[in-house]
Amino acid sequence: MKFITFFTYLTCLISFNVFGQNSDIVQNEGITSPLHQSSTGKITFMSGVIPIEEYKESDFLTSFELKDSCDLNIRTFMGNSLTNYLHQISESLNAEELVSNGNFQFTFYIDGKMIYKENIPAGAGSIENKNTKTVFRVPLISSVNEDSWGRFLWNRFMMNGGEEALGSGEHNLKIEIRPYLKTNISEIITGDLIAEGQLKIIVVKPEVSETEIAIQEIQPGSGWELSAGYYDKAKIRELNLEIAQKTFKDITSIVVIKEGKLLLEEYFNGSGRDSLHDTRSVGKSFVSALTGIAIREEYIKNESTTLKEFYDLTKYKNYSSGKENVTIKSLLTMSSGFNGSDMDQESPGNEENMYPTGDWVKFTLDLPMDSSKNPGKRWDYFTAGVVLLGDILNMSVPKGLESYAENKLFAPLGIKNYKWQYTPQNVVNTAGGLRMNSLDYAKFGQLYSGGGMWNGKQIISKKWIDSTFKKHMNIPGSQDEHFGYLFWNKKFTIKGKEYETYYCSGNGGSSIFIFKDIPAVVVITATAYNKPYGHSQIDRIMERYVLPAITAR
Repeated sequence: MKFITFFTYLTCLISFNVFGQNSDIVQNEGITSPLHQSSTGKITFMSGVIPIEEYKESDFLTSFELKDSCDLNIRTFMGNSLTNYLHQISESLNAEELVSNGNFQFTFYIDGKMIYKENIPAGAGSIENKNTKTVFRVPLISSVNEDSWGRFLWNRFMMNGGEEALGSGEHNLKIEIRPYLKTNISEIITGDLIAEGQLKIIVVKPEVSETEIAIQEIQPGSGWELSAGYYDKAKIRELNLEIAQKTFKDITSIVVIKEGKLLLEEYFNGSGRDSLHDTRSVGKSFVSALTGIAIREEYIKNESTTLKEFYDLTKYKNYSSGKENVTIKSLLTMSSGFNGSDMDQESPGNEENMYPTGDWVKFTLDLPMDSSKNPGKRWDYFTAGVVLLGDILNMSVPKGLESYAENKLFAPLGIKNYKWQYTPQNVVNTAGGLRMNSLDYAKFGQLYSGGGMWNGKQIISKKWIDSTFKKHMNIPGSQDEHFGYLFWNKKFTIKGKEYETYYCSGNGGSSIFIFKDIPAVVVITATAYNKPYGHSQIDRIMERYVLPAITAR
């Protein structure tokens, strides 16, 4: 009887090896250890990084304390490699096509409720690992910021419902992994469950004092008339609690101007009224303002003026007539048609390729044009184009751009304490990095809210403001978001009512919001540089707290 049982098992094993291997499209590592054998189909959790050869079942976490600084990793044991799982979805594609169009799908559950599902971008992870690996580890939370798509996945989960679901106390986290394959532009096919795992999460929020929650009293000497207008103080206290407990991270200030008066001024994480905030690309919007002033004063003819008016383009690489016809307007709207995109790391004109060079203008003018882009019609975020615009301004205005900005914009607004960054040619860096305090950023926002008027003087023409706030470009992949003259446009929805805003935005989350239908300007500064929650948490702050507070009756 034992012989028959063993023979049956052996026959099944041989059958699996023969037919299973034949159905695979690539050779994988197979079952790598007894632990792998007993854990196939499981997502296991660990706090530190334990090498696979030292990893044992007693290391599997069953509970985890989630606090401000911690480490959480998953190690997943699979029965096959990702590429072979994708092959099970579509046998018509080759291995390269499979990994180019598919990856893992992660689903997160908290206390039995599905919170978030994401198809990991096809480019995440190496092709070799997708073809061969049957065990993989990624960090979800890393106190040392280990570079991994897993950290970004966890942050997106937290931003899209996880933070809200994981209130103080104990919760059950469940994660499921499946393969997915994108078969065309709109169709995605999901395969069978690969692995799953559960973990008890104990959420520990930092203890917060009343001082941290209390609304900060506006101190004398702000330079603004104080508002006596109503706002929902309970909402702002809730917001302060969330910032103190690190639900919203790296926030340094919030300033609200309503009807031209200072309504709210708050600072966090060691920041204060005199802090000069590095708001990165918020500075690009100042370039738009200075371009408008220069055109009004006829140092530049108009937005239709082309590059050939400023440069002998035959002296640069990749000369074309298309490059000669790039307009000021297309640089303002990021639709110039250069082969450059900050959204694509492989793009020749990505800003990270520009910074190490000795001449940023030459770097930009040497770029070829992108034949797939219709200049003036297709938007693509392109920092180098704004550097070029800054150089044009610097050549065109008297005494250079730095002096011009001081005399025509900062001095009239009473902005005295600010700091520029500079290009290798010692020209002010219009890519971003113009630092000033939050109340001075608010002056810039109020200038636009007031149609270009400040203290009875027209600093920027109303016509330029209107042109700036026109929805020149749709933002690809975004619903109802647009781009003007180096200003963004979108809507917030509060209790079914839409509030349209034009805004400046920079890496880290810093923003200046100017609202269309309410007389309000909101400045938020933050230092969440290159972190996936940088911008999305600002939207949540606006939608859940600031806008409900200042529009309450």
